[in-house]
Amino acid sequence: MVVEPPALRYVTLPRRSAPYTAPAPVRPARPTAGYWRRLLPVLALLTVVTRLPSFRPPLWSPDEGYLAVQARILAAGGALYDTVVDRKPPLLPWLYESAFALFGDESLYAVKALAVLAQLTTAALLAAVARERWGDRAGRTAGVLYPLVSIGLNPEDTQSATFEVFILPFTVAAVWCAGRGRWGAAGFAVAGALLTKQTGGAVLAPVLWLLWNTARTAPAPLIRVALGRLSAGLVLPVLAVALLTSPSGFLFWAVTGSGAYATLTGSELHVLLRALANTALLCLACAGLLPPVLRALRTRGGTGGPGADLWVWLASSSGAVLLGFHFFGHYFLQLLPPLVLLATAALRPLPRDRLASALLTSACACALFLTWGLLAPRPELAHAQRLADAVRARTAPTDRVLVWGIHPEVYWLADRAPASRYLTAGLLTNYSGGRDGPRVGEKYAMAGTWPVLVDELSARPPALVVDDSRGKPFAPDRLPTLRGLLARHYEPLPGTVDGAVLYVPSPGEQPDGPSESPSGGAPGGASVLRSAVRPPAWSGAATGG
Repeated sequence: MVVEPPALRYVTLPRRSAPYTAPAPVRPARPTAGYWRRLLPVLALLTVVTRLPSFRPPLWSPDEGYLAVQARILAAGGALYDTVVDRKPPLLPWLYESAFALFGDESLYAVKALAVLAQLTTAALLAAVARERWGDRAGRTAGVLYPLVSIGLNPEDTQSATFEVFILPFTVAAVWCAGRGRWGAAGFAVAGALLTKQTGGAVLAPVLWLLWNTARTAPAPLIRVALGRLSAGLVLPVLAVALLTSPSGFLFWAVTGSGAYATLTGSELHVLLRALANTALLCLACAGLLPPVLRALRTRGGTGGPGADLWVWLASSSGAVLLGFHFFGHYFLQLLPPLVLLATAALRPLPRDRLASALLTSACACALFLTWGLLAPRPELAHAQRLADAVRARTAPTDRVLVWGIHPEVYWLADRAPASRYLTAGLLTNYSGGRDGPRVGEKYAMAGTWPVLVDELSARPPALVVDDSRGKPFAPDRLPTLRGLLARHYEPLPGTVDGAVLYVPSPGEQPDGPSESPSGGAPGGASVLRSAVRPPAWSGAATGG
């Protein structure tokens, strides 16, 4: 037997410095062929099944109704932030408008199908992120978990084809692109989320965290290039959208004009109860995810390590939920992608039976929320439909109406043009912020909105005014300007429609525009609105300037 001389056993050669080379990203072994071919049909089936309740009613929430009316006005030649306004960026109204142009505006089935596609895209991107970080099994886990937890709130919040559902593909795409070093694409994805809803910009935090981590090992010139690409991808689309709409209108409505909306004062208990209720629902939906995440947080020494960007993502998404202190259920949807990835990472080292238990628990919770969505009554939708029937029976297709309430879907269901660019009472009273009374009224309206409303109603008086306040704090008798307009120019019809009072012009007062028999003419959709929309002209009064 040959024995190595002791003097040679522990000889170490001196290390030589080598020129810098960028570290290659760690990639799991190439998966077997057909990975996505097998996984995508499963994800598609889960997504379609969990979204089935969204197709049951004509619409789920007033937000869908608002977007539908906006889309009709835009299709009729209107201008966003002028002839119709909202606090949101324009990407989703434009998507609704495009869907209506291709498939008609008589139903929301097209945008509901797009929402299914958005959720499927989110699940597939989560699977891609997990697969790149932790392997094939982790990819399957993340992809399957997401559809199961995605409906874990009130169906009105999860089944609606509204803002948060369309934010999520952009946010996950931003993190995926940043993880692959595609900084321009990551910035573009952040811009997409931001232009869908302002809180989508929260995903910039984990993207910057990933860039900072890269800066610890890469040379400064490469980091400057990456930062430039990220900035260009983010800023250029936002500037382009501002120019396509109205820079001043975009800045006011989407950025600076919502000070009264984003405050907690006056509704503390009301908001706290909503926050607790929605948090409890989310915890129930994530009952299979939270235990492994908390266990990993407890046993692995905090939020540091390779998955720190996911904790940053969860923290920034939590900040987006907190922003404005309203805690509506759909705000919580932004928490789901980072939670799914954190749970996937936490389940990876555990035995397979723990993974099976987490999936089974999530599936059971999903079945509960799915049943809720399929069977839940929709009393507010039934009210809006009865009100739309009453509006349709008392007006001609070319008449303009004013629905004073929080149900803009009445315009869409009745196929009547709104008499004002303000589709709900919220922008004029701050009620849309979910306030319970103390900070609701004319003085809490967005700056300059009441003079614009008075001008609109004076120039083209509506043929019918519907007071749908039903005792809420934005009732006309609490608003001097509206109360005076109704007293001078309108009189109430006898009786009510589910508590809503209908006003018609007083004798001698004539509504603006052509009139015809209410029974004449077929529903006109955008063609009816086209005669009611004024040429776009940004009004400085709406900015208070």
